[in-house]
Amino acid sequence: MNRSKILGLAAIGAAAIAASGCTAIREPRGYIIDATLLQTVQPGIDNQRSVEGTLGRPTFASQYGQPTWYYVSSTTGRKPFVRPRIREHSVLAVKFDEAGNVVSAEQTGIDKVVYLSPDGDETPTLGRERTFLEDLFGNIGAVGAPGAAGPG
Repeated sequence: MNRSKILGLAAIGAAAIAASGCTAIREPRGYIIDATLLQTVQPGIDNQRSVEGTLGRPTFASQYGQPTWYYVSSTTGRKPFVRPRIREHSVLAVKFDEAGNVVSAEQTGIDKVVYLSPDGDETPTLGRERTFLEDLFGNIGAVGAPGAAGPG
């Protein structure tokens, strides 16, 4: 082979390697949902112990109100040098009665996700605004001298 063919093949190989670095990366996060296992959780039959044996420990549990276990899963897609974006999102909520028996098992998707955008990048606080020098020298004279007796 002559030199130009070798350089051409090397250039094509380098372009293929560079292009493969631009593909999206899919990352599953959280609980990986198995549809077969979800169908085995039945209201009125299962309880907390059987749900834990079937699905495992929940991602988190409700602290107030009706006892509910949440199994959260997301799949994000990320391109190099770009913030990850949620492609798929699923929440399985298993609700229990006071005795620990399953009342319902509901699965929701990305349609229930709320995207919040903060208003600015500063948190407003109450009180007065102090400058750097006021912070640095503000306590001089405000505290008693070392070794002096306190009030009383």
